[in-house]
Amino acid sequence: MTAPATSAAATKQPPSKRRILVAGCIGIFVELYDNGIFAFMASTLAIVFFPAGDETGALVFVFAGYAVSFFVRPLGAVIFGVLGDRFGRQRMLVAVIMLISVATAGIGLLPPYAVIGVAAPVLLVLFRMLQGLSVGGEAAGAMTFLAEHSAPNRRGLNTSLAQVASFAALLTGTLVAFGMSPWLTADAIGAGGFGAWAWRIPFLVAVPLGLVGFYIRKSLDDTPNFKKLQEEDRLSRNPIKEAFSTPEHRKAMLLALFVPLMNGAGYYVIFSYMPTFLKSDAIGFSIGTALIVTATSLVAICIAVPIAGAMSDRFGRKRIMAWAAVLMAVIAIPAYALIITGELGLAILGACLMAVVFAGHTAVIHIMIVELFPTRIRYSAYGLGYNISSALFGGTAPLLMTWLIGLTHNSFMPAYYVVLTSIGTLVAVLTVTDRAHEPLRDE
Repeated sequence: MTAPATSAAATKQPPSKRRILVAGCIGIFVELYDNGIFAFMASTLAIVFFPAGDETGALVFVFAGYAVSFFVRPLGAVIFGVLGDRFGRQRMLVAVIMLISVATAGIGLLPPYAVIGVAAPVLLVLFRMLQGLSVGGEAAGAMTFLAEHSAPNRRGLNTSLAQVASFAALLTGTLVAFGMSPWLTADAIGAGGFGAWAWRIPFLVAVPLGLVGFYIRKSLDDTPNFKKLQEEDRLSRNPIKEAFSTPEHRKAMLLALFVPLMNGAGYYVIFSYMPTFLKSDAIGFSIGTALIVTATSLVAICIAVPIAGAMSDRFGRKRIMAWAAVLMAVIAIPAYALIITGELGLAILGACLMAVVFAGHTAVIHIMIVELFPTRIRYSAYGLGYNISSALFGGTAPLLMTWLIGLTHNSFMPAYYVVLTSIGTLVAVLTVTDRAHEPLRDE
């Protein structure tokens, strides 16, 4: 007598913890590589997509395009957040990784200003907006996915590993840009040959990265928290409306907006903007030297982030976040004083000091916001609040810094901005209820 056939669904093994971590982290890696490479290549993009003669003006326009994509992020957060809360986190994570890969590859295939004129910068901005839509759905989706798959005593560590992936992506972008730096100058691009199209390679790397991420994410099931609500028919029909429906949710939305103040300034001033800042006339580093400083600080933060994430599991989110904000407000100006000396060793020391302190914030910020919301609205509410904050205080930072330094000729402007946002984050963090040691809420 033969045993009854067992269905594929019944025999399907749950995904391993390692596979879940890889699925959450790889999308963050792809998204931040694609997003970061635009900032690292800003000077080159100004040469390729704008007319010659006004380098500062062209760079301002490139950073304006960088900033515009951030204002599309809240729209992406709403679209992918609502769909993620209604139909599942996993489906949306597959969609966002494909969207940003296509958009980034599109930038790599664009004809230059010399060929199609003003259409070149217009199309560049349109592709940046598509990138913004995708990134708007990625961070909240990936962090929610990881947190809902994690035990309470490992949520901080597991979500911090996704932040390691984000900085590893920036490091990869830095190393790619460093390797390409001999061909990223105006002379090399104007000379034709390999130099005329070498700048495209970092953007076209998005294609294989996206395919790997798609394959890994496509094979996973959704989170236990989401499936439980789905089985009980308790999913929200309108999570955005529900996010504004009670005083508790409205307060959480405000916290999701203001707690990340330091994150936007720190991430985009300390890392994305740093290579451009170091290459400016005020500092005078070469492209290669500027990228060495950034790469060293990225290695430092990749080491520090999981340590801070694990500490938040033990000591709570508020304590780690508050100390990081206080220390950043204290060291930002002295660290920038080291950087603007123009000495490589001192610049590396200043950048690494800020990176290690910033790790205490960036390792914990996402899990703190995840824990503010119940499962029914987590993806939507977290994504909307966080991405509005990123748009207002992060995406505009490179543009604002370029304009302020040009206006005032004061190289400390980035440091002042970091101090100001650190104080804002500290005030917001002190009002948060710490839920580090509690299960995620389904209601």
